[in-house]
Amino acid sequence: MALEITDSNFEEVVLKSDKPVLIDFWAEWCGPCRMVGPLVDEIATEYEGKAVVGKVNVDNNPDISVRYGIRNIPALLFFKNGEIVDKQIGAVPKSVLTEKLEKQL
Repeated sequence: MALEITDSNFEEVVLKSDKPVLIDFWAEWCGPCRMVGPLVDEIATEYEGKAVVGKVNVDNNPDISVRYGIRNIPALLFFKNGEIVDKQIGAVPKSVLTEKLEKQL
């Protein structure tokens, strides 16, 4: 299961991580987000110990969303050493996300 990332734990969990991080920016009312969400949870399980995988509810955590200019969801950002190294906007197959994450390992 993906971690819940919030405005308050973002810096600790994402920016200070020594592992690559995949974050899914989503909202409950977003149809495509509901398609991507289960894939992100699967990736979280498969990459446990190798990468940090989390979700940010944009309605509950506006600071992070504004900070990274999230305008369309689902938006998936890939971080390494506290910096964005890749991103994916919109629903895509799981293989696209795992391929991008593999590049950061």
